[in-house]
Amino acid sequence: MGTAKDRLSRFLDHLETIFEVEPEFFPMQPKPPGLPHVVCMVYRDIPEPGSITGFTYGLSEATHPAWERGRPELTITVDSTDLAWPLAVGAVANNLRGACPFLYGDVIDFGTAIAEESRMSAFVAFSPSILPRERFLGIEVGGPLPIHIAGMYPLYDAEQRVLKEMGLERFWTHPDFDMYDVTRPEVCLVGDEG
Repeated sequence: MGTAKDRLSRFLDHLETIFEVEPEFFPMQPKPPGLPHVVCMVYRDIPEPGSITGFTYGLSEATHPAWERGRPELTITVDSTDLAWPLAVGAVANNLRGACPFLYGDVIDFGTAIAEESRMSAFVAFSPSILPRERFLGIEVGGPLPIHIAGMYPLYDAEQRVLKEMGLERFWTHPDFDMYDVTRPEVCLVGDEG
């Protein structure tokens, strides 16, 4: 199976075949103690200038009863240059590993504004937008289960309720929803506009 370091190295090899550049690394103090560090890998100007993409590694080193076919790592891509976005996803992975399954549709309340440029304060998990299916599912790194990458998409606080009432499919196709724009208008239910 190899060590956590071996698995991280294989995961990085996988990412390198996609992006062909080295990321910046931001290790985080492990929570809970005793687990390997969560590392946030950041790619600036990926997929295009003025955007930022981040990936976690370390979430999959924990276990959760819902993880039967694979263990998650997280990614985020936004039209911003602010490191706060990928680092917040790293913090979420670090703080909630073993407690949250990060299944598609799961909403994670960050509890405060994620970055200074936006009032967004939550994330919803869904399939990664910038990767083809074969690049985010079933990544073999030598662990007991393959890695499945989950995309994290920022939400406004009020959108947590809107998403629950609309459902993921209607929310995702709403004209105000732009998965990359961290300053987009809030998605509202009919009658809530104000």
